[in-house]
Order: sequence, then C-alpha cells, then structure tokens
Amino acid sequence: MDEMDGFRTFFPFYFCGIMNGNINHLHIGHLIQTQLKADHRSVGWLAREIGCTRNNVYKIFNKASLDTDLLLRISKAMQFNFFRYYTEEVAKGFMDRLGEG
Repeated sequence: MDEMDGFRTFFPFYFCGIMNGNINHLHIGHLIQTQLKADHRSVGWLAREIGCTRNNVYKIFNKASLDTDLLLRISKAMQFNFFRYYTEEVAKGFMDRLGEG
C-alpha cells in the first residue's frame, strides 16, 4: 500500500468522484487543513508563513480549488507537495487512456 492508498482509506470523502477521473471533486482546502493539523501547526503559523490573515487561511480551507501561485506558497511553507494530488490523478488518467487504445 502506498502513501496515497493510506490517505484514501482515512479520508475517502476528499476523493469522491476522483476515482472516475473527475478531478473537480478534489477539495484542496480540506487537504491543506488536514495536513496542517497532522503537522501540529496552527492557522496563525500558516498565515504568517504565506503572508495573509488567519481569516484568509480559514477561507482557503473552504476552497475546493486554489490559484497555483498560492498553492505553491502553501506547499513551500508546509514543506508538502499539494500538487501531487493533481499530478497523480492526471498520470492515472493518461495510463487509463493508453489502456483503452
């Protein structure tokens, strides 16, 4: 079992629809919030690291998608590659299509 399999086991609601190739159902804000808690970091810490208010961090948690620049800043601050959730699903989609050919 890889790291993503374990994540899907504990947080399957984040991936509703993704297994059918629909990335639109990935809720990146919830994933960020979950990782922040797992890292035992506070909302205030993340706000300081990315240069915004705590209120804006709470707004980020409620967003299903984010601007790539903001996601990059969050990834660097938290030292966690949130883009991988997208790239793994894109790669899976390519492999699925190759299998159809």
